Amino acid sequence: MQGESGSSTDAECGQPSIFDGGPPPPCPSIFNIAAHVLAPAAATPEKDALVVLADADGGVAERWRYAELDRTIRAMATGLRAAGLLSGERVALRLPNTSAFPLLFFATIAAGGVAVPTAPGLTSSELSALLARVRPRFIAIGEGLDIALPSEIAVLDQSALNALAQHAPGPIAETAPEDPAFLIFTSGTSGTPRGVLHAQRSAWARRMMWQGWYGLGPSDRVLHAGAFNWTYTLGAGLTDPWAAGATALVYAGPRDPGIWPRLIAQERATIFCAVPGVWRQALRAAEARPSDLSTDLASLRHGLTAGERMPDSLRASWAAHGIALHEALGMTECSTYISGSPDRPAPPGTAGYPQPGRRVAILPETLLDTPKDNAIPVSRGSPGLLAVSSRDPGLMLGYWQDPQTTKQAFRGEWFITGDRAVMAEDGAVTHLGRADDVMNALGYRVSPQEVEEAMADHPAIAEIAVTELPVRADLTLVAGFVVPRGDYPGDDALEAHAASRLAPYKRPRLWIEVESLPRTANGKLMRRILIDTHGYHAEDASTETSNT
Repeated sequence: MQGESGSSTDAECGQPSIFDGGPPPPCPSIFNIAAHVLAPAAATPEKDALVVLADADGGVAERWRYAELDRTIRAMATGLRAAGLLSGERVALRLPNTSAFPLLFFATIAAGGVAVPTAPGLTSSELSALLARVRPRFIAIGEGLDIALPSEIAVLDQSALNALAQHAPGPIAETAPEDPAFLIFTSGTSGTPRGVLHAQRSAWARRMMWQGWYGLGPSDRVLHAGAFNWTYTLGAGLTDPWAAGATALVYAGPRDPGIWPRLIAQERATIFCAVPGVWRQALRAAEARPSDLSTDLASLRHGLTAGERMPDSLRASWAAHGIALHEALGMTECSTYISGSPDRPAPPGTAGYPQPGRRVAILPETLLDTPKDNAIPVSRGSPGLLAVSSRDPGLMLGYWQDPQTTKQAFRGEWFITGDRAVMAEDGAVTHLGRADDVMNALGYRVSPQEVEEAMADHPAIAEIAVTELPVRADLTLVAGFVVPRGDYPGDDALEAHAASRLAPYKRPRLWIEVESLPRTANGKLMRRILIDTHGYHAEDASTETSNT
């Protein structure tokens, strides 16, 4: 499974930090993501493909069988073409967690268009800036999510989506693996969200996760706790279960930490996917109930987690209840590529192993400051920059309309992820955090500069710095450090200002008044000093608290 192909590290430096998992599965010469996920419809037309749950007391809002899913997506694709959608044109989605989101997402791809999921929580100014860059032909807007839009963008409300579904089902576009399929926005280090353009082949590349992370098969019932606009949910919650002929379970009701064990029991879920924070909340809620947790979760084979680091103690707590949690490391540009799995669990403290078919390396951190292409991996056991081979079929086509930034992300064969890591002798990878300032907020990558720019025009703020701040051993929050202009405005005023400009997941959860911000002689902000000064330190705690 591991090799040293392509490395010129001197022998005395030890085995190089490069892991070659062999060739990825070859993608067909004609490939469309919609056809990929609808393939099981021919063999299991009456099987449940999607169940949308309305509440935790047995309420099912929607139930879609594979035949219905196939017919509706093909019909909506026909409707989009009839409405004038051309190959390569964009369709933006601003929809809640109902079937409308995945139906339109895959119908757009089936029609040869490019789907652009957006977060419903984006403010009007945030969404307007995004749409100005994407210039979509259509935008689908859910009830209560209306905003002012340019006249050239046609709006698809629920009645329009229903009308699309009334067309006769048509063929799926015969796209090539390299043709664009969807565009996801993620924050970069510049403060401006980057559009990550993915090819049709990205869904085929996900097959490397089926056994390298999920242990996924057609008999599974996969419950995902995330929203559809997130690649974690679109991939692990929909694309892969459908392509494997499994059943996808999605909850669209009121959020309650205790709801997940009840839904798992009610729907006999076999795999549950969530970020570590949800797993922590679910455990607390489940342990507070009088019922037996092992009985509630009898159907669950194992759990999946991604989006942020899983504390070993939380993993151990679930293991004590008989549930193994398998973590994955990834990013919007490549989805997940390192993970533990039922077949090969991750060693404690690590993110796991590169999935079969992946090729990754740990490169010198000095590459961030140089455009040189001769990237030679460091030796195993040495920290460095985590990189993914440009040969990986799951890697993005590039950043939307930004060829210069795309080029800067590569060093020879390698795409620089921006994560720091170290590779053990057996190939296991330990994540050491980000090499840049990008924060992880509820599983989303958020640029601190974007948040700072949104807050800077508050009349009572002289200066502001934003960063992730550890507040205990297992928890970090986005914190805003404020140098006031005169009197401190108060947390409520700052939160109101943030709410008018930023999506909920981007807003600081903690506000801290400071006299000044630490800067270098050249004026560069030193976020690390803010973290070291105000963050949690284990040696300062008289008693270590449980991560759960």
